[in-house]
Amino acid sequence: MEDLEILAKIKDPETKNYGFNLLVRKYQQRIYWLIRKMVIDHDDADDLVQEVFIKIWQKLHLFREDAKFYTWIYRIATNETLNFLRKKRNKYFLPIYDLQGELLQKLISSPQLDGDEVQMKLQKALLKLPDKQRLVFNMKYFDNMKYEEISKITGTSAGGLKASYHHAVKKIEKLLKDD
Repeated sequence: MEDLEILAKIKDPETKNYGFNLLVRKYQQRIYWLIRKMVIDHDDADDLVQEVFIKIWQKLHLFREDAKFYTWIYRIATNETLNFLRKKRNKYFLPIYDLQGELLQKLISSPQLDGDEVQMKLQKALLKLPDKQRLVFNMKYFDNMKYEEISKITGTSAGGLKASYHHAVKKIEKLLKDD
């Protein structure tokens, strides 16, 4: 079902809950993996997905239909994810490298990467990138999103995103060579 059809169901008081259930089913997996690539831990990702959909439910009345609905949803998800990582760092007074170490431990124990050495090396390198740079890399490289889409989601110019992606690629190449 198209986003506009889902929105119409959500706006209709008689089909609001059904429409929202359709929305969750359509986007839950994509949002989960967007978040999971950033926070690594399944439980944290699951909790964040729930928070994202609660926020979507609460803010649906603010959605202006001049943008794509999935862009608006992804923006909420990326903001929640970056806020989560920032709060985690601040809560435990962790410097960026300690949080990387914690995420690395979760990555190593993740059953999804068990036995895939190349994927593990790439993920370890990604953890050394700043959060926003890692987010841009994930969206471009893994999700194959266009810079214009990422720009609308992150609120960063396409030129800035290209530079960020380029720097991320160079850092990853260097980290993989040094490994």
